[in-house]
Amino acid sequence: MSKSTGKGGSGTRKADDKQRIAAMGDLHVKETGTASFKDLFTEISQAADILVLTGDLTDLGKPKEAELLAADLRACTIPVVAVLGNHDYECGHVEEVTAIFKDAGVHLLEGQAVEINGVGFAGVKGFAGGFGRYMLGSFGEPAIKAMVAESVEETMRLENALRQVRSERAMVVLHYAPIPDTVVGEPQEIYAFLGSSRLAETIDRFPVSAVVHGHAHRGTYEGRTPGGAPVYNVASHIEKPTGRPYALLDL
Repeated sequence: MSKSTGKGGSGTRKADDKQRIAAMGDLHVKETGTASFKDLFTEISQAADILVLTGDLTDLGKPKEAELLAADLRACTIPVVAVLGNHDYECGHVEEVTAIFKDAGVHLLEGQAVEINGVGFAGVKGFAGGFGRYMLGSFGEPAIKAMVAESVEETMRLENALRQVRSERAMVVLHYAPIPDTVVGEPQEIYAFLGSSRLAETIDRFPVSAVVHGHAHRGTYEGRTPGGAPVYNVASHIEKPTGRPYALLDL
């Protein structure tokens, strides 16, 4: 697992101090550039030690959209950890989008882990598949089997990332939800497309301090895995205790 102190902004805090994490997802930056996040990132830099972005950073996965967000992120003076979301894959330029964010200094996790200020972050996009007894099984048409295989592959990547974490404090960063509790508020008919219990099954095999995800814009802020790990839906549209588009979590 790589270690980083990232940008400034954490002041004189030591790695073993409590870290305040700002977490937010689903920014959906458009290439029109009509919305800027500079002021928000400046605000977050004053409120938190680390910023975590839970995917759908762009609206259509266009490099221009990624460039606009990367420019806004210059206003962020604290380390930034992120995963991609389904929207970031839409235009088929995911490699270019990934390179833009990494060049901007973002710790973009795709099945890896990074330690910052004593907190280990394990991140992966995740995938759909459903929850509990309604989870999709690998049976029938090749298209269904391919979908389940993708879900299993993302889960294995998350497991590999968690195995890299050596710090006592660990945060899992996802785009898709690992539990149904935090998608409550969305139509039940689309629950299967919002996440998968396979992610929670993996999380519960490791000592995880917190899990953050996005994707479910009309979901619920807080829940827990069957094993008790706290899960937070931090999509920017979700009402949070901060009253702001981002959540603040202390680890």
